[in-house]
Amino acid sequence: MNNMMFGKYLPIDSFIHRLDPRLKIGALLLLLIAVFFDAGFIGYALLGTFVIIMTLLSHIKVSQVLKAVKPMLFMMAFLMIFNLLFIQQGNLLFSIGFIKIYDQAVLQTVYIFIRLIIIIIMTTILTATTKPLDLTLGIEHLLSPFKKIGFPTHEVAMMISIALRFIPTLLEETQRIMKAQASRGVEFSEGSLKEKILSIVSLIIPLFISAFQRAEDLANAMESRNYNPEAKRTRYKQLVWKLSDTISFLCVIAICIAMVIMSFVL
Repeated sequence: MNNMMFGKYLPIDSFIHRLDPRLKIGALLLLLIAVFFDAGFIGYALLGTFVIIMTLLSHIKVSQVLKAVKPMLFMMAFLMIFNLLFIQQGNLLFSIGFIKIYDQAVLQTVYIFIRLIIIIIMTTILTATTKPLDLTLGIEHLLSPFKKIGFPTHEVAMMISIALRFIPTLLEETQRIMKAQASRGVEFSEGSLKEKILSIVSLIIPLFISAFQRAEDLANAMESRNYNPEAKRTRYKQLVWKLSDTISFLCVIAICIAMVIMSFVL
């Protein structure tokens, strides 16, 4: 669980840290859309280079990026195997019994791997360079036009911020419970399938109890401070859009346009 980086804010002074949270959230959404365009290896190389530059500008270490990717390796491996076995398009590369591998399946599998890596790194950059409070303010500002139709923008922004904030806390709680269970003789990596399922159940139940207890404590703390989501609120910190934000946003727009163009040309 120590390998999980998602949701953790890194207090570092960097160019990306100083950018407006509205820009970072909007840029992430645009890049998440752009990454699913079939722009070929040239397009993904361009987008990957941009993501690497952003990682360097945020001063995030390579080891921290690997920590963010490592927990997703199982899901990535499952998706890759699923695509290799079930996509039957293009030329047949080789066949072993009922298993048949096609060249289009290999190509799509490589694309999925690249997309997932880019998505994980971009999301890690957002959470590692943006404070939870700034993230809440940014989401609320971006959703503010929906207030005219009665959409609860502040409540949604608060829920998203709290969820992201408690991801590291719940992971630490999971590690604590695993150590407590291991001290009582529970083995999570050994034994039969039934024993592994029972050991996971012994982990999930106390984790859910702890999560609900933390949620209740947080609700009581907010209520004791007279928190009212429907009240008109003032803020000490105001978000200011700077020239660096405009230039960065134009760079993101240029990358997205290039991905769209390459998806039609290549």
